[in-house]
Amino acid sequence: MDKMYIKDLEVYAFHGVNQEEKNMGQRFLISVELGLNLREAGQTDDLNRTVNYAELCHNLEREFTKQKYHLIEKGAEELANYILLNYERVENVKILLKKPWAPIGKPLDYAAVEIERGWHRAYIGLGSNLGDKEGNLNQALERLNSGFCRVVKVSNKYSTKPVGFTEQDDFLNCAAELKTLYTPEEFIRFLLHTEKELKRERLIKWGPRTIDLDVLLYDDIITSSEEIVVPHPRMHERLFVLKPLSEIAPYVMHPVLNKRIMELQEEVSRIQTL
Repeated sequence: MDKMYIKDLEVYAFHGVNQEEKNMGQRFLISVELGLNLREAGQTDDLNRTVNYAELCHNLEREFTKQKYHLIEKGAEELANYILLNYERVENVKILLKKPWAPIGKPLDYAAVEIERGWHRAYIGLGSNLGDKEGNLNQALERLNSGFCRVVKVSNKYSTKPVGFTEQDDFLNCAAELKTLYTPEEFIRFLLHTEKELKRERLIKWGPRTIDLDVLLYDDIITSSEEIVVPHPRMHERLFVLKPLSEIAPYVMHPVLNKRIMELQEEVSRIQTL
């Protein structure tokens, strides 16, 4: 990935744990490393095909000075979020935030924090079998397309038979590709919160629900934390997951099975019907 750099942008701001820092202010130095594709700008010589770093410097100063923070960690996080949410071409960003006048009573060049943040690609399965099924799916997608998430692709919707607890209405299922700034743990919390907002109740395992949001894949990571297991441990067995997912991501690799989604769908299709 190509890089663009801004080094030691000097900004006077009012951040710090001590009240004197918030009252008197001090000098901060902001360095930014942007990860993006610069090939098109290099070929066309067109400013609209890149990031205007002059404009970005002014915007960073405005963002950094509009609030007062206790910690430079918070300041760096806010700057990274601002860049990623407002500059579509940027895929990832590294922020080095220096505090040359840190009041620690000792001589030093500066205190600083450095963070790296970027967009992640996630695939989720959506399902509903209570109330207005299609409306529930659409509401979920609308809520997911906000904040630190962007809906990139959505499959067609498919009517499917319930699995596990079969004494319930058929489901309407689809799959979606999202880009997100959330970590896997933050992402599953966001999905669970969205389910709660849409009145999901967990009364019976695999029972009827207004909405079901499952993380299928997140980048190409493999994890088994207490909060989230990725890839989804049963996705490769379920045609109602693989068919819509294969529609939007046929060539994506399952990081455990080392097979493409379309291959997994073909294998399950031989022994199952939707």
